[in-house]
Amino acid sequence: MSKLSKGIEVSDDASIRSLSEILDDSASIRFSIDLVGAARRHLSFLRIVDESPWLHHSNTTLLSIRRYDELWMPFIADLTVGSTTPPMLLPPLDIQWVWHCHSLNPAKYRQYCESRFSKLVGKPVILDDENEEYALNRCRDLWNRRYPSEPFELEADTITGIDDSLATTVTNEDIFSQVSKNRSLYSKFSQPYMFEIVYLIAARQRYKGLLYLLQSLQRSGAGVDGGGSNSVLVPTSDILLMWLTHQSYPLAYAGDMKEMEGDLEKVVGVWDSVKEEDMEATKELWEKTIGQPYEKAGATLDQTPSSKSLVYWEISDYDVNRKYKSMEPRFLLEVCVFIGSNPKVKEVVKGAKHEFLRLCTIKCHKELKIDKSIADGVSWRKTWHLYCEFGTRGVVFERRCRRGGGCFRGKSTLIDKVEFLWNDLLRAPSLTLANKMELQTEQLSLRVVASITPPVQAPYLLKCVPDRVTDDSGAMISDVILRMNNYRPQEGRWLSRTVLDYAGRECFVIRIRVAGGFWRRGGETPAAVRWQDRIIEIREGSWKYVAGSIGTAPEKVVGTATPVEEEEESRARKASWHLSTGEELTIHWESTSPLFVLSFHLENNSSLEPSEKVRLLKGRKMQYRESKKFDSERNQVQEEDQEENCVEEAEEEEGFVTVVRFTPENPNGRATALLNWKLLVVELLPEEDAVMLLLLCIAILWSVSEKTKEDFGRLLVRRRLKEAKIGTRDWGSVMLHPWCTTSSPSLHSSYLLPWYWNAKAVMASVDADPASRFNYSLAEGGDKLYKREILF
Repeated sequence: MSKLSKGIEVSDDASIRSLSEILDDSASIRFSIDLVGAARRHLSFLRIVDESPWLHHSNTTLLSIRRYDELWMPFIADLTVGSTTPPMLLPPLDIQWVWHCHSLNPAKYRQYCESRFSKLVGKPVILDDENEEYALNRCRDLWNRRYPSEPFELEADTITGIDDSLATTVTNEDIFSQVSKNRSLYSKFSQPYMFEIVYLIAARQRYKGLLYLLQSLQRSGAGVDGGGSNSVLVPTSDILLMWLTHQSYPLAYAGDMKEMEGDLEKVVGVWDSVKEEDMEATKELWEKTIGQPYEKAGATLDQTPSSKSLVYWEISDYDVNRKYKSMEPRFLLEVCVFIGSNPKVKEVVKGAKHEFLRLCTIKCHKELKIDKSIADGVSWRKTWHLYCEFGTRGVVFERRCRRGGGCFRGKSTLIDKVEFLWNDLLRAPSLTLANKMELQTEQLSLRVVASITPPVQAPYLLKCVPDRVTDDSGAMISDVILRMNNYRPQEGRWLSRTVLDYAGRECFVIRIRVAGGFWRRGGETPAAVRWQDRIIEIREGSWKYVAGSIGTAPEKVVGTATPVEEEEESRARKASWHLSTGEELTIHWESTSPLFVLSFHLENNSSLEPSEKVRLLKGRKMQYRESKKFDSERNQVQEEDQEENCVEEAEEEEGFVTVVRFTPENPNGRATALLNWKLLVVELLPEEDAVMLLLLCIAILWSVSEKTKEDFGRLLVRRRLKEAKIGTRDWGSVMLHPWCTTSSPSLHSSYLLPWYWNAKAVMASVDADPASRFNYSLAEGGDKLYKREILF
């Protein structure tokens, strides 16, 4: 037994009581403010601070601390004389930030206030935009009356003009230390699901659970450390968010925590170092008292920044793709599954060692079957960590018994199963549900606990697949269309690509003009058009099928790319395209080196934000490159030639382009999309225009193919290739955290990781034969038109 749990009486039914029922036993845990609403405002404030790089400039910090220490605190303290309620005033952003950081150290903040003002200075509770605007305007008026020569808000010239010698006179060391170490505080709470109300309600409940543990330890007389001076409680990320939010309101925090003030000093702070034994002791205490695993989806003990998550998602204030009715948002949620068996059983019952658990999804990815042993009789074990699209509806856990030799080999028999639906989990306390399976004897039971994060909008994921040749009107070249039009000749030839979304739905049709001329039975052969006439167009919607796979493209054109006419000498070095979205793309190449080196330049001449710049970086950059460390761990289980791996990786990297935007809020750049022009796959944040990125993909592929005279990206395929049946193996519907794949090297995990880690395996069509196997009719122009007159 750990020091933390020593002396606590835990009832036998703790494992089946919910957290809500346990907390009902402690009526003394009450909060005087709405912590859910306050936490949401807290996150929004941290985000604003994170997006204001000027606020973290050394001169800004020094000046802000002086304004806070010498001007703001005496000002607000005078206004609270004779009142127990803080006035509805809100200082400017720089002072708000210093005040916020200072209050996150309750002991030092109390000491500061009492030594200077003989009282604790509180903050007003402002939870809506209207009151915030009122409080800020009222504060500005009062500030200007009291400090007419001191600007209310900092100006850029004021910051740059500050004398460095003021550092010794304006800096309070305690406050300066607090502001400096909290500079990156938002990185710990930047996951978008943390802004969701259901997540914050669950976090408040679990924060109460931590306080209940402190009360239980206090009543038992064991103390927080159970007799040891070094043991501490380690909060999970969701509990830490609530604790910091609570601390940011000093008066409310002091009143609510009056009975536990001393005990709270034994809870690990946000920047304190954490020992492994303290984490294990905290988990054991929680599990004994609450009867559920301490960690859950979206609530871990890992103090590293959330940018290391497997899935890159962030909050998007707007979605520019809502104008395209054919595009549907993609929603992801995080799933954690813990398995525990009866800890009183020391040995596995005979027969149970042949049993195992299998995880499947209720909808989508029918091939997904991940097996785990349940024969080791442990208390709680984190078994699966997944990211699932909300459309999967839920997960199923089957208890099966092996028949035949080898681990998980041969046939198995279904014994029992339990389902966890996302909608049920969203309504569950703490977003967590538990279920129980009885094994072959009543002495051994299996407990399965599943937890999720609220579904939030994730990046769009689009894939282009080949389709039939069309004419100028958008109809496919076919005898069917010819008969429907009373044998009126079809004019023009366009290569076509169908754009599928993450669920396999058709949302756009891309067409590339390659030839003109009429066709009728036995009639003329189309002739290639000039380079500057090879227009790319994107039409919104899906094909209108009239007979089987024969149909016509949607009518609405939402984007075009037109080649820029260049002189012959210039075309040997570059290709340029005008996009209807306002950008101009220039592709440069160097053929002097052994490898064909590409570079890209994108300029928006019609941008409404002149300060915003966009760069196209070759390869996987920023967050897309960081995740490769997991890929290298996975590759360690394979015995492959290192030099061959390097060549393959270089070839794969060549097809990727990362879109990076530079703004005043992100002067170092922020990746907003990743495309692969060889595979014609695009992942984009909602703020990026899907049509613009699709035009970039096709323009790059077409230009490189024209220059090299090679069929990159299977551009000349003029048939719809076979795709996996929807629901069988849906790309992106389920992603398995890398630690699960590295622990199970035999698992074929290519389809369970982000697509850009192994793009060919995840995104390739089922029909992987080369394009040369197809025989095309003269109606479509035959091979001669495309291979000789266009590319070769």
